[in-house]
Amino acid sequence: MPTPHSVIPWTHQGQSQEALWRSESGAPAPRRVVVADDTLAADTAYRMACEGTGLLWQGDFQNARHLLQALMRRTDSKTGRHRRAAAKAAQKAVVATPSEAFHLHRQAQAQRARVLASVLIPLEGDYGIALRRAPDWREACTQAWGPATGQRCVATLRELLGLVGAYEWRKKGVEVPALGAAPRDRIHPHYGVFSPVRGEYVDLVATTPLPSQALAFDIGVGTGVLSAVLVRRGVQRVVATDQDPRALACAHDNLQRLGVLPQVDLQQAHLFPPGRAPLVVCNPPWVPARASSPIEHAVYDEGSRMLRGFLAGLAEHLEPGGEGWLILSDLAEHLGLRPREQLLGWIAEAGLVVRGRHDVKPVHAKAADAGDALHAARAAEVTSLWRLAAAG
Repeated sequence: MPTPHSVIPWTHQGQSQEALWRSESGAPAPRRVVVADDTLAADTAYRMACEGTGLLWQGDFQNARHLLQALMRRTDSKTGRHRRAAAKAAQKAVVATPSEAFHLHRQAQAQRARVLASVLIPLEGDYGIALRRAPDWREACTQAWGPATGQRCVATLRELLGLVGAYEWRKKGVEVPALGAAPRDRIHPHYGVFSPVRGEYVDLVATTPLPSQALAFDIGVGTGVLSAVLVRRGVQRVVATDQDPRALACAHDNLQRLGVLPQVDLQQAHLFPPGRAPLVVCNPPWVPARASSPIEHAVYDEGSRMLRGFLAGLAEHLEPGGEGWLILSDLAEHLGLRPREQLLGWIAEAGLVVRGRHDVKPVHAKAADAGDALHAARAAEVTSLWRLAAAG
């Protein structure tokens, strides 16, 4: 969640100023902050950013965007040199394991994020930006952060751009073929809630034969897309849980827009609601690694905590003869982070058996991007819907 607690102090034109620090990822405020404007050279900015210095912008807003793009080019160029060096090492048989390649990739991502987070933008108490040629992003900030408090704050330009992108995405919505092709059938993700851009897992839920249409639990509701699909398939009642208030608000809006909210009971809970159901659906994060921001919790699950929690509690929440649908990519297996034998062991330890499995190959762009650092794993990836039942 955002952390508007630390104070950023600076001096501009002889005046001492300060504002609250806001970071969606929970990153600490830069230890050193300097005032920057249109006179700052990109190479100097890049050196300062690599040293961890925050550049609090007081110049033309559009020039701040140009500077961020320049930092991005320099960071990506450095990453490219590292990739070429890694390729040469591979030719000499110094080959990293898939898990080593993944961790190096994450380290490079983290370093890139730190550099690009160096450009800081001050916002007024109403979220207005008092810089020359600055856009009016007050509505986007309000939707992401809640009503303005009247206190000035400082955020990274990169986070603000992501916030505005999410705001536009929320207005436009994401087409989900399993729900229909009409604009009213789209899912509108809120800021901080993972968007259902990878439709293969939705299609699995939309096509796998239902064990019952009476009741289903949707564990980790997110945008509400799977609950909506289940209701559209004829499930009479869905109890959907999430521990993130943002996700619950997002699901409520989407389910109401789709006209299925009366059939869905939204509850704030960690994993399961009370009781049992003939169908329990869960699409946990797929990669057992530490998330670096709240939205990454939809992808990264350190120690496979949600996956293991779902498996451990599933049997006691299934009605006799019921099924638990675990939707899971095997990307972690191809990255060497979680072997298939470990997953099967957790299933058996939880008193579960596998009734069947439906597989689909992802069609997202990275699966075909040979330049992606994890291309080999992504090209081999399969997303599966595991049909689980209580043993005996």
